[in-house]
Amino acid sequence: MNADSLSQDVARHIIETVGGHGTPPEWGFQFFTSGLDDYLQVIEDDYLRTYVARGGASFKLVIGAYGGGKTHFLYNVRELAWRHNFVVSYVTLRHEESPFHQMDKVYKATVSNLMYPMQPEEILQGEEKGISAFIKVWYRRTADKLQGLDGGLDVLDEALSQECRSATRDIESANFSKAVRGAFMALAEQRHDDFDLIMQWLTAEGFDRNAHREFGILRPIDRSTAFASIRSLVQWVRNLDFHGLVILLDEAEQIPSMSSKQKEIMLSNLRELIDECGQTAFRNVMIFYAVPNEMFLEGQSHVYEALKQRVSSVFDFFNPSGVKIYLERLTADPLMMLGDIGTRLASVFCRAYDIGMDPVKIHEAVDFVAMEAYEQRFGDIGYKRLFVQAIIRAFHYLRRRPDEPITPEWARMILSGGE
Repeated sequence: MNADSLSQDVARHIIETVGGHGTPPEWGFQFFTSGLDDYLQVIEDDYLRTYVARGGASFKLVIGAYGGGKTHFLYNVRELAWRHNFVVSYVTLRHEESPFHQMDKVYKATVSNLMYPMQPEEILQGEEKGISAFIKVWYRRTADKLQGLDGGLDVLDEALSQECRSATRDIESANFSKAVRGAFMALAEQRHDDFDLIMQWLTAEGFDRNAHREFGILRPIDRSTAFASIRSLVQWVRNLDFHGLVILLDEAEQIPSMSSKQKEIMLSNLRELIDECGQTAFRNVMIFYAVPNEMFLEGQSHVYEALKQRVSSVFDFFNPSGVKIYLERLTADPLMMLGDIGTRLASVFCRAYDIGMDPVKIHEAVDFVAMEAYEQRFGDIGYKRLFVQAIIRAFHYLRRRPDEPITPEWARMILSGGE
């Protein structure tokens, strides 16, 4: 993608996000993606375009250090999934909000981040995400489609009701089915308080036995019903004529120490989730679970062994059926990849500040900063994050002092944050 097509404001947003935090923006990462094309093509061709879209299910374990490109990789998968008419939920797993040993909270995080296929302008405008926004879009599109029916409001109401019943057929959880149907019809009849009450249940925010019973909802979403609720979510999405659901789970922060009981439950949940992908009830779903390392697989109990056996195979260009995707192995020449990322970011930087920079200086800065960042690849922070933050700083330096000599010492100063 060519940075010339970016507006100056969007280009500036990309530079601020990458340079400030070392993380990719929700949209704009495409302009400096490098080294992933072959593997993304395999995911697209072997899964999203074919197997999963036709009723299959798959689980992949993405392994990459903090700052090693997990989020960037998952954003690329989300883009591909949207291109092939999948609904996507990108979930940042946090110990307090959505720990994996509490699947009801994982369900809650999944529906809270549900996103229908979006255009760049919708992402940039911060369109609301989550199951509430999803149902509102579903209702609005359905109402627009039926607007031209002859026969007045009665005919329209019956048609809306029929569409709603069709979309909630064959869903495993009767509670989930009734909740979605009730929320849709509450919108149709402008019963906004009822809609909010039903959404309280659908988002696992709470269960009021007396209030929710009026809509046929008889029990809460808890740990015992979490997997059935996730399966029901997938079934409902499929009924809406999407090709399925892609769930992107990102362990974006260091997991604090868990009790042995919590860890065992977490691993048991992960094993069950992987096994779900082999069941006929769990169709048209693809799950990516991104972690910084494989330390969580270490242990002696049968739970550890059962999970290790399920994730032992390695995904690569010649074995797409493999489970583990090692981000560090996706490129044969890391320095060449960093160089390409740096050159692409230089184009975005020039667009952001409406300036030109000496191509020779850019080339030298990118090469030297890449080598210095790669030297620190065994540190606590991934060298890719170190590089993108440092190269943005280098570009700012060159913007202020275009005649500055570019040397390895200069690159070390840039990387260290010194003057």
